[in-house]
Amino acid sequence: MIRCALLLILSITTTAFGAVTVGSKSFNESVILGEIAAQSIRANRIEASHRRQLGGTRVLFDALLRGDIDVYPEYTGTIEQEILNGQPLASFASRGISMTRPLGFNNTYAIGVRTDLAQRLGLKTISDLRKYPELTFGFTNEFMDRKDGWPALRGAYHLPQANVTGLDHDLAYRALASGSIDVTDLYSTDAEIAYYKLVILDDDLHHFPRYDAVYLFRSDLNPIAVAAIKRLEGTISQAQMIQMNAQAKLQRVPEAQVASNFLATLGIRTIPLRETNAQQILQRTREHLFLVGVSLLAAIFAGIPLGIIAYVLPRIGQLILIVIAAIYTIPSLALLVFMIPLLGIGAWPAIVALFLYSLLPIVRNTHEGLREIPASLRESARALGLTPIAQLSQIELPLALGPILAGIKTSAVINVGTATLGALIGAGGYGQPILTGIRLDNVALILQGAVPAALMALAAQGLFDLLERLVMPRGLRLQPEHL
Repeated sequence: MIRCALLLILSITTTAFGAVTVGSKSFNESVILGEIAAQSIRANRIEASHRRQLGGTRVLFDALLRGDIDVYPEYTGTIEQEILNGQPLASFASRGISMTRPLGFNNTYAIGVRTDLAQRLGLKTISDLRKYPELTFGFTNEFMDRKDGWPALRGAYHLPQANVTGLDHDLAYRALASGSIDVTDLYSTDAEIAYYKLVILDDDLHHFPRYDAVYLFRSDLNPIAVAAIKRLEGTISQAQMIQMNAQAKLQRVPEAQVASNFLATLGIRTIPLRETNAQQILQRTREHLFLVGVSLLAAIFAGIPLGIIAYVLPRIGQLILIVIAAIYTIPSLALLVFMIPLLGIGAWPAIVALFLYSLLPIVRNTHEGLREIPASLRESARALGLTPIAQLSQIELPLALGPILAGIKTSAVINVGTATLGALIGAGGYGQPILTGIRLDNVALILQGAVPAALMALAAQGLFDLLERLVMPRGLRLQPEHL
Protein backbone atom coordinates (compact mmCIF):
# COMPACT_ATOMS: atom_id res chain seq x y z
CA MET A 1 0.00 0.00 0.00
CA ILE A 2 2.80 2.39 0.97
CA ARG A 3 4.72 1.44 -2.19
CA CYS A 4 1.69 2.20 -4.35
CA ALA A 5 1.26 5.58 -2.65
CA LEU A 6 4.93 6.45 -3.23
CA LEU A 7 4.70 5.46 -6.89
CA LEU A 8 1.57 7.59 -7.27
CA ILE A 9 3.30 10.61 -5.67
CA LEU A 10 6.33 10.05 -7.92
CA SER A 11 4.13 9.87 -11.00
CA ILE A 12 2.25 13.06 -10.08
CA THR A 13 5.50 14.92 -9.30
CA THR A 14 7.13 13.84 -12.56
CA THR A 15 4.10 14.88 -14.60
CA ALA A 16 3.90 18.26 -12.88
CA PHE A 17 7.54 19.16 -13.46
CA GLY A 18 8.11 17.50 -16.85
CA ALA A 19 11.34 16.22 -18.35
CA VAL A 20 14.73 17.47 -17.22
CA THR A 21 17.36 18.75 -19.65
CA VAL A 22 21.00 18.39 -18.65
CA GLY A 23 23.66 20.40 -20.48
CA SER A 24 27.42 20.04 -20.72
CA LYS A 25 30.35 22.01 -22.08
CA SER A 26 32.44 21.03 -25.06
CA PHE A 27 35.15 19.09 -23.24
CA ASN A 28 35.40 15.49 -22.16
CA GLU A 29 34.96 15.79 -18.39
CA SER A 30 31.92 18.03 -18.63
CA VAL A 31 30.23 15.53 -20.95
CA ILE A 32 30.89 12.69 -18.48
CA LEU A 33 29.56 14.71 -15.54
CA GLY A 34 26.52 15.68 -17.58
CA GLU A 35 25.89 12.05 -18.40
CA ILE A 36 26.26 11.08 -14.73
CA ALA A 37 23.62 13.67 -13.78
CA ALA A 38 21.23 12.60 -16.55
CA GLN A 39 21.48 8.92 -15.65
CA SER A 40 21.10 9.65 -11.93
CA ILE A 41 17.88 11.53 -12.64
CA ARG A 42 16.58 8.80 -14.96
CA ALA A 43 17.32 6.24 -12.23
CA ASN A 44 14.58 8.01 -10.24
CA ARG A 45 12.05 7.44 -13.03
CA ILE A 46 12.24 11.00 -14.32
CA GLU A 47 12.72 11.58 -18.03
CA ALA A 48 16.04 13.33 -18.64
CA SER A 49 17.90 14.25 -21.82
CA HIS A 50 21.53 15.27 -22.15
CA ARG A 51 22.46 18.09 -24.57
CA ARG A 52 26.17 17.62 -25.05
CA GLN A 53 28.96 19.96 -26.05
CA LEU A 54 26.96 23.20 -26.03
CA GLY A 55 29.97 25.51 -25.86
CA GLY A 56 31.58 27.50 -23.09
CA THR A 57 30.60 28.99 -19.75
CA ARG A 58 28.47 31.90 -20.96
CA VAL A 59 26.49 29.75 -23.39
CA LEU A 60 25.65 27.17 -20.71
CA PHE A 61 24.89 29.63 -17.93
CA ASP A 62 22.70 31.80 -20.14
CA ALA A 63 20.88 28.66 -21.30
CA LEU A 64 20.31 27.77 -17.63
CA LEU A 65 18.91 31.23 -16.90
CA ARG A 66 16.54 31.03 -19.88
CA GLY A 67 15.37 27.53 -18.97
CA ASP A 68 16.78 25.92 -22.13
CA ILE A 69 18.56 23.52 -19.78
CA ASP A 70 17.87 22.66 -16.14
CA VAL A 71 21.23 21.36 -14.87
CA TYR A 72 24.87 21.51 -15.92
CA PRO A 73 28.28 20.81 -14.31
CA GLU A 74 30.40 23.83 -13.41
CA TYR A 75 33.47 24.70 -11.32
CA THR A 76 33.70 27.05 -8.34
CA GLY A 77 36.65 29.00 -9.76
CA THR A 78 34.73 29.63 -12.98
CA ILE A 79 31.63 30.64 -11.01
CA GLU A 80 33.63 33.19 -8.98
CA GLN A 81 35.66 34.59 -11.87
CA GLU A 82 33.36 34.38 -14.87
CA ILE A 83 29.75 34.19 -13.66
CA LEU A 84 29.48 36.07 -10.37
CA ASN A 85 32.25 38.52 -11.23
CA GLY A 86 32.67 39.66 -7.64
CA GLN A 87 29.03 39.31 -6.63
CA PRO A 88 28.17 37.18 -3.57
CA LEU A 89 27.05 33.59 -4.06
CA ALA A 90 23.68 34.55 -2.57
CA SER A 91 22.93 36.49 -5.76
CA PHE A 92 22.21 33.16 -7.44
CA ALA A 93 18.97 32.86 -5.48
CA SER A 94 17.55 36.06 -6.97
CA ARG A 95 18.22 34.65 -10.44
CA GLY A 96 16.50 31.36 -9.73
CA ILE A 97 19.72 29.30 -9.66
CA SER A 98 20.97 26.88 -7.01
CA MET A 99 24.21 24.94 -6.58
CA THR A 100 25.17 21.60 -5.09
CA ARG A 101 28.06 21.14 -2.71
CA PRO A 102 31.36 20.06 -4.35
CA LEU A 103 31.34 16.66 -6.02
CA GLY A 104 34.69 15.77 -4.44
CA PHE A 105 37.51 16.85 -6.76
CA ASN A 106 39.34 20.02 -7.75
CA ASN A 107 39.95 20.37 -11.49
CA THR A 108 42.07 23.49 -11.45
CA TYR A 109 43.82 25.10 -14.37
CA ALA A 110 47.49 24.26 -14.81
CA ILE A 111 50.24 25.21 -17.24
CA GLY A 112 52.01 22.29 -18.91
CA VAL A 113 55.02 21.62 -21.12
CA ARG A 114 56.63 18.55 -22.66
CA THR A 115 59.04 16.64 -20.42
CA ASP A 116 61.97 17.05 -22.83
CA LEU A 117 61.47 20.83 -22.97
CA ALA A 118 61.19 21.10 -19.17
CA GLN A 119 64.41 19.14 -18.70
CA ARG A 120 66.32 21.03 -21.40
CA LEU A 121 65.37 24.49 -20.13
CA GLY A 122 65.04 23.66 -16.45
CA LEU A 123 61.39 24.65 -16.29
CA LYS A 124 59.80 23.96 -12.90
CA THR A 125 57.54 26.92 -12.19
CA ILE A 126 55.38 29.27 -14.23
CA SER A 127 57.79 32.06 -13.26
CA ASP A 128 60.56 30.21 -15.13
CA LEU A 129 58.75 30.97 -18.40
CA ARG A 130 59.82 34.61 -18.10
CA LYS A 131 63.36 33.60 -19.10
CA TYR A 132 62.27 32.25 -22.49
CA PRO A 133 60.22 34.80 -24.47
CA GLU A 134 60.77 32.78 -27.66
CA LEU A 135 58.52 29.93 -26.46
CA THR A 136 55.27 29.45 -28.38
CA PHE A 137 52.14 29.52 -26.23
CA GLY A 138 48.92 27.88 -27.40
CA PHE A 139 45.94 28.25 -25.07
CA THR A 140 42.35 27.09 -25.35
CA ASN A 141 40.04 29.66 -26.85
CA GLU A 142 38.08 30.20 -23.65
CA PHE A 143 41.28 30.56 -21.59
CA MET A 144 42.45 33.31 -23.95
CA ASP A 145 39.59 35.59 -22.84
CA ARG A 146 38.73 34.48 -19.30
CA LYS A 147 39.31 36.85 -16.39
CA ASP A 148 41.39 34.12 -14.74
CA GLY A 149 42.95 33.11 -18.07
CA TRP A 150 45.82 34.32 -20.22
CA PRO A 151 45.48 38.11 -19.68
CA ALA A 152 45.47 37.70 -15.89
CA LEU A 153 48.21 35.05 -15.97
CA ARG A 154 50.43 37.25 -18.14
CA GLY A 155 49.91 40.19 -15.79
CA ALA A 156 50.48 38.21 -12.58
CA TYR A 157 53.71 36.59 -13.82
CA HIS A 158 54.87 39.42 -16.13
CA LEU A 159 55.27 36.97 -18.99
CA PRO A 160 56.87 38.49 -22.11
CA GLN A 161 55.63 35.97 -24.70
CA ALA A 162 53.92 37.56 -27.70
CA ASN A 163 53.51 34.46 -29.87
CA VAL A 164 50.24 33.23 -28.36
CA THR A 165 47.50 31.44 -30.30
CA GLY A 166 44.06 30.13 -29.40
CA LEU A 167 42.90 26.61 -30.26
CA ASP A 168 40.59 23.79 -29.19
CA HIS A 169 41.45 22.13 -25.87
CA ASP A 170 41.78 18.63 -27.31
CA LEU A 171 43.81 19.82 -30.29
CA ALA A 172 46.19 21.64 -27.93
CA TYR A 173 47.49 18.32 -26.59
CA ARG A 174 48.30 17.10 -30.07
CA ALA A 175 49.92 20.43 -30.95
CA LEU A 176 52.02 20.23 -27.79
CA ALA A 177 53.08 16.65 -28.48
CA SER A 178 54.02 17.47 -32.09
CA GLY A 179 56.06 20.51 -31.09
CA SER A 180 53.76 23.02 -32.82
CA ILE A 181 53.42 24.80 -29.47
CA ASP A 182 55.59 24.69 -26.36
CA VAL A 183 53.19 25.66 -23.56
CA THR A 184 49.45 25.22 -23.03
CA ASP A 185 46.80 25.34 -20.33
CA LEU A 186 45.63 22.03 -18.87
CA TYR A 187 42.84 20.80 -16.65
CA SER A 188 44.44 19.01 -13.73
CA THR A 189 42.17 15.95 -14.12
CA ASP A 190 42.94 15.45 -17.82
CA ALA A 191 44.03 11.91 -18.64
CA GLU A 192 46.26 13.27 -21.43
CA ILE A 193 48.71 14.72 -18.90
CA ALA A 194 50.00 11.26 -18.05
CA TYR A 195 49.45 9.90 -21.57
CA TYR A 196 51.68 12.55 -23.18
CA LYS A 197 54.07 12.57 -20.19
CA LEU A 198 53.65 16.29 -19.63
CA VAL A 199 55.14 18.34 -16.81
CA ILE A 200 52.82 20.64 -14.85
CA LEU A 201 54.63 23.84 -13.88
CA ASP A 202 54.20 24.89 -10.27
CA ASP A 203 51.83 27.83 -9.84
CA ASP A 204 54.36 29.49 -7.55
CA LEU A 205 52.36 32.74 -7.22
CA HIS A 206 49.13 30.81 -6.54
CA HIS A 207 47.35 32.53 -9.41
CA PHE A 208 44.69 29.90 -10.05
CA PRO A 209 41.87 29.45 -7.51
CA ARG A 210 40.24 26.13 -6.64
CA TYR A 211 37.92 24.70 -9.27
CA ASP A 212 35.76 22.31 -7.28
CA ALA A 213 33.24 20.56 -9.50
CA VAL A 214 29.58 21.26 -8.68
CA TYR A 215 26.22 21.17 -10.44
CA LEU A 216 24.29 24.36 -11.12
CA PHE A 217 20.55 23.85 -11.45
CA ARG A 218 17.36 25.85 -11.68
CA SER A 219 15.70 26.44 -8.33
CA ASP A 220 12.35 25.30 -9.73
CA LEU A 221 13.77 21.92 -10.74
CA ASN A 222 11.82 18.79 -9.80
CA PRO A 223 12.75 18.07 -6.12
CA ILE A 224 13.31 14.40 -6.95
CA ALA A 225 15.81 15.39 -9.65
CA VAL A 226 17.48 17.76 -7.18
CA ALA A 227 17.80 14.94 -4.66
CA ALA A 228 19.31 12.72 -7.37
CA ILE A 229 22.11 15.13 -8.25
CA LYS A 230 22.71 16.10 -4.60
CA ARG A 231 23.35 12.45 -3.87
CA LEU A 232 26.49 12.86 -6.00
CA GLU A 233 28.03 15.43 -3.62
CA GLY A 234 31.42 14.31 -2.34
CA THR A 235 31.35 11.03 -4.27
CA ILE A 236 33.92 11.64 -7.04
CA SER A 237 37.60 11.72 -6.08
CA GLN A 238 40.39 13.25 -8.15
CA ALA A 239 41.69 9.79 -9.04
CA GLN A 240 38.23 8.58 -10.07
CA MET A 241 37.69 11.56 -12.35
CA ILE A 242 41.07 11.09 -14.01
CA GLN A 243 40.26 7.42 -14.51
CA MET A 244 36.86 8.22 -16.06
CA ASN A 245 38.45 10.78 -18.37
CA ALA A 246 41.02 8.16 -19.42
CA GLN A 247 38.34 5.56 -20.11
CA ALA A 248 36.42 7.92 -22.39
CA LYS A 249 39.33 9.63 -24.11
CA LEU A 250 42.06 7.00 -24.28
CA GLN A 251 40.19 3.69 -24.09
CA ARG A 252 37.28 4.85 -26.26
CA VAL A 253 34.61 3.74 -23.77
CA PRO A 254 31.36 5.64 -24.51
CA GLU A 255 30.71 8.39 -21.94
CA ALA A 256 27.30 6.90 -21.19
CA GLN A 257 28.94 3.61 -20.21
CA VAL A 258 31.63 5.39 -18.18
CA ALA A 259 28.89 7.20 -16.25
CA SER A 260 26.90 4.01 -15.74
CA ASN A 261 29.97 2.16 -14.43
CA PHE A 262 30.68 4.93 -11.93
CA LEU A 263 27.08 5.10 -10.71
CA ALA A 264 27.17 1.35 -10.16
CA THR A 265 29.91 1.91 -7.55
CA LEU A 266 27.39 4.08 -5.67
CA GLY A 267 24.73 1.41 -5.85
CA ILE A 268 22.78 3.30 -8.53
CA ARG A 269 21.82 0.91 -11.29
CA THR A 270 21.29 2.53 -14.67
CA ILE A 271 20.98 1.39 -18.25
CA PRO A 272 22.81 3.82 -20.56
CA LEU A 273 20.90 4.83 -23.66
CA ARG A 274 22.57 3.16 -26.62
CA GLU A 275 22.13 3.54 -30.34
CA THR A 276 23.66 1.54 -33.15
CA ASN A 277 25.75 3.39 -35.72
CA ALA A 278 22.88 3.06 -38.19
CA GLN A 279 20.42 4.57 -35.69
CA GLN A 280 22.81 7.42 -34.93
CA ILE A 281 23.36 8.22 -38.61
CA LEU A 282 19.61 8.09 -39.26
CA GLN A 283 18.90 10.44 -36.35
CA ARG A 284 21.63 12.88 -37.43
CA THR A 285 20.33 12.75 -41.00
CA ARG A 286 16.81 13.69 -39.87
CA GLU A 287 18.20 16.56 -37.79
CA HIS A 288 20.42 17.79 -40.62
CA LEU A 289 17.65 17.60 -43.19
CA PHE A 290 15.38 19.58 -40.88
CA LEU A 291 17.99 22.32 -40.43
CA VAL A 292 18.78 22.54 -44.14
CA GLY A 293 15.24 22.04 -45.45
CA VAL A 294 13.46 24.60 -43.27
CA SER A 295 16.14 27.28 -43.64
CA LEU A 296 16.43 26.77 -47.42
CA LEU A 297 12.66 26.89 -47.99
CA ALA A 298 12.45 30.08 -45.95
CA ALA A 299 15.34 31.57 -47.94
CA ILE A 300 13.63 30.68 -51.24
CA PHE A 301 10.31 32.26 -50.20
CA ALA A 302 12.08 35.39 -48.96
CA GLY A 303 15.02 35.57 -51.37
CA ILE A 304 13.17 35.46 -54.70
CA PRO A 305 10.77 38.31 -53.77
CA LEU A 306 13.70 40.35 -52.43
CA GLY A 307 15.56 39.77 -55.69
CA ILE A 308 12.50 40.90 -57.66
CA ILE A 309 12.18 44.04 -55.50
CA ALA A 310 15.88 44.75 -56.00
CA TYR A 311 15.32 44.54 -59.78
CA VAL A 312 12.08 46.54 -59.94
CA LEU A 313 13.21 49.26 -57.48
CA PRO A 314 16.95 49.76 -58.15
CA ARG A 315 17.58 52.26 -55.35
CA ILE A 316 15.99 50.08 -52.70
CA GLY A 317 17.60 47.09 -54.42
CA GLN A 318 21.10 48.41 -53.80
CA LEU A 319 20.34 48.71 -50.09
CA ILE A 320 18.90 45.17 -50.00
CA LEU A 321 21.98 43.73 -51.70
CA ILE A 322 24.37 45.62 -49.44
CA VAL A 323 22.61 44.48 -46.25
CA ILE A 324 22.42 40.84 -47.34
CA ALA A 325 26.04 40.87 -48.48
CA ALA A 326 27.06 42.35 -45.11
CA ILE A 327 25.24 39.53 -43.29
CA TYR A 328 27.06 37.00 -45.45
CA THR A 329 30.44 38.39 -44.36
CA ILE A 330 29.72 37.59 -40.69
CA PRO A 331 31.59 34.39 -39.74
CA SER A 332 29.09 31.54 -39.52
CA LEU A 333 30.07 30.60 -35.96
CA ALA A 334 29.65 34.21 -34.81
CA LEU A 335 26.24 34.40 -36.47
CA LEU A 336 25.15 31.27 -34.61
CA VAL A 337 26.28 32.73 -31.29
CA PHE A 338 24.46 36.01 -32.04
CA MET A 339 21.22 34.04 -32.34
CA ILE A 340 21.47 32.50 -28.86
CA PRO A 341 20.36 35.55 -26.81
CA LEU A 342 17.36 35.95 -29.12
CA LEU A 343 16.25 32.35 -29.60
CA GLY A 344 18.16 30.26 -27.06
CA ILE A 345 19.92 27.06 -28.04
CA GLY A 346 18.79 24.24 -30.30
CA ALA A 347 17.53 23.97 -33.86
CA TRP A 348 15.73 27.30 -34.31
CA PRO A 349 18.66 29.70 -33.78
CA ALA A 350 20.65 27.51 -36.18
CA ILE A 351 17.80 27.63 -38.72
CA VAL A 352 17.60 31.43 -38.55
CA ALA A 353 21.38 31.74 -38.99
CA LEU A 354 21.31 29.33 -41.96
CA PHE A 355 18.37 31.23 -43.47
CA LEU A 356 20.33 34.48 -43.35
CA TYR A 357 23.36 32.76 -44.86
CA SER A 358 21.27 31.30 -47.68
CA LEU A 359 19.80 34.60 -48.85
CA LEU A 360 22.70 36.13 -50.76
CA PRO A 361 23.05 33.61 -53.64
CA ILE A 362 19.27 33.51 -54.17
CA VAL A 363 18.68 37.27 -53.99
CA ARG A 364 21.71 38.12 -56.11
CA ASN A 365 20.99 35.50 -58.79
CA THR A 366 17.34 36.52 -58.99
CA HIS A 367 18.32 40.17 -59.36
CA GLU A 368 21.06 39.49 -61.92
CA GLY A 369 18.96 37.01 -63.87
CA LEU A 370 16.19 39.58 -64.31
CA ARG A 371 18.56 42.46 -64.98
CA GLU A 372 20.43 40.68 -67.77
CA ILE A 373 17.37 39.86 -69.87
CA PRO A 374 17.92 41.55 -73.25
CA ALA A 375 16.18 44.93 -73.59
CA SER A 376 14.72 43.85 -76.94
CA LEU A 377 12.64 41.17 -75.20
CA ARG A 378 11.25 43.70 -72.74
CA GLU A 379 10.37 46.05 -75.57
CA SER A 380 8.61 43.24 -77.41
CA ALA A 381 6.59 42.45 -74.29
CA ARG A 382 5.56 46.08 -73.92
CA ALA A 383 4.66 46.24 -77.62
CA LEU A 384 2.31 43.31 -77.07
CA GLY A 385 0.51 45.37 -74.44
CA LEU A 386 1.54 43.30 -71.41
CA THR A 387 1.21 45.00 -68.05
CA PRO A 388 4.39 45.20 -65.90
CA ILE A 389 3.10 42.37 -63.68
CA ALA A 390 2.24 40.18 -66.66
CA GLN A 391 5.61 40.99 -68.24
CA LEU A 392 7.37 39.95 -65.03
CA SER A 393 5.42 36.72 -64.50
CA GLN A 394 5.10 35.55 -68.11
CA ILE A 395 8.35 36.74 -69.69
CA GLU A 396 11.06 37.86 -67.28
CA LEU A 397 10.80 35.28 -64.47
CA PRO A 398 10.72 32.30 -66.87
CA LEU A 399 13.79 33.69 -68.65
CA ALA A 400 15.57 34.21 -65.30
CA LEU A 401 14.69 30.72 -64.03
CA GLY A 402 18.15 29.33 -64.82
CA PRO A 403 20.08 31.82 -62.70
CA ILE A 404 17.46 31.58 -59.92
CA LEU A 405 17.82 27.78 -59.74
CA ALA A 406 21.60 28.15 -59.80
CA GLY A 407 21.38 30.47 -56.79
CA ILE A 408 19.13 28.07 -54.90
CA LYS A 409 21.49 25.20 -55.69
CA THR A 410 24.47 27.19 -54.42
CA SER A 411 22.60 28.05 -51.21
CA ALA A 412 21.62 24.41 -50.67
CA VAL A 413 25.20 23.14 -50.99
CA ILE A 414 26.58 25.87 -48.72
CA ASN A 415 23.77 25.22 -46.23
CA VAL A 416 24.59 21.53 -45.90
CA GLY A 417 28.18 22.29 -44.90
CA THR A 418 27.42 25.25 -42.66
CA ALA A 419 24.69 23.33 -40.81
CA THR A 420 27.35 21.11 -39.23
CA LEU A 421 28.23 24.07 -36.99
CA GLY A 422 24.72 23.94 -35.53
CA ALA A 423 25.88 21.15 -33.22
CA LEU A 424 27.83 23.78 -31.27
CA ILE A 425 24.55 25.22 -29.97
CA GLY A 426 22.65 21.95 -29.53
CA ALA A 427 21.02 21.76 -32.97
CA GLY A 428 22.31 18.23 -33.68
CA GLY A 429 22.90 17.12 -37.23
CA TYR A 430 26.08 15.79 -38.77
CA GLY A 431 28.15 18.26 -36.76
CA GLN A 432 27.52 16.26 -33.57
CA PRO A 433 29.69 13.23 -34.46
CA ILE A 434 32.29 15.55 -36.01
CA LEU A 435 32.63 17.55 -32.77
CA THR A 436 32.66 14.39 -30.67
CA GLY A 437 35.27 12.83 -32.96
CA ILE A 438 37.53 15.86 -32.63
CA ARG A 439 37.12 15.83 -28.84
CA LEU A 440 37.86 12.12 -28.56
CA ASP A 441 40.48 12.05 -31.36
CA ASN A 442 38.31 9.45 -33.11
CA VAL A 443 38.58 9.58 -36.90
CA ALA A 444 35.72 7.10 -37.33
CA LEU A 445 33.33 9.47 -35.54
CA ILE A 446 34.52 12.43 -37.60
CA LEU A 447 33.89 10.47 -40.79
CA GLN A 448 30.45 9.45 -39.47
CA GLY A 449 29.48 13.10 -39.80
CA ALA A 450 31.74 14.34 -42.59
CA VAL A 451 30.98 11.63 -45.17
CA PRO A 452 27.15 11.85 -44.94
CA ALA A 453 27.39 15.66 -45.03
CA ALA A 454 29.46 15.49 -48.23
CA LEU A 455 27.03 12.97 -49.75
CA MET A 456 24.06 15.17 -48.83
CA ALA A 457 25.73 18.17 -50.51
CA LEU A 458 26.32 16.12 -53.68
CA ALA A 459 22.73 14.87 -53.55
CA ALA A 460 21.43 18.43 -53.23
CA GLN A 461 23.44 19.53 -56.24
CA GLY A 462 22.25 16.54 -58.27
CA LEU A 463 18.64 17.13 -57.25
CA PHE A 464 18.67 20.73 -58.44
CA ASP A 465 20.47 19.74 -61.67
CA LEU A 466 17.64 17.28 -62.31
CA LEU A 467 15.02 19.87 -61.39
CA GLU A 468 16.57 22.31 -63.83
CA ARG A 469 16.32 19.75 -66.63
CA LEU A 470 12.68 19.04 -65.80
CA VAL A 471 11.35 22.58 -65.52
CA MET A 472 13.41 24.49 -68.05
CA PRO A 473 13.09 24.39 -71.85
CA ARG A 474 16.21 23.11 -73.59
CA GLY A 475 16.93 26.45 -75.22
CA LEU A 476 17.06 28.26 -71.89
CA ARG A 477 19.32 25.61 -70.33
CA LEU A 478 22.01 26.52 -72.83
CA GLN A 479 22.42 29.96 -71.25
CA PRO A 480 25.41 30.29 -68.86
CA GLU A 481 24.63 30.04 -65.18
CA HIS A 482 25.09 33.00 -62.86
CA LEU A 483 26.96 32.08 -59.72
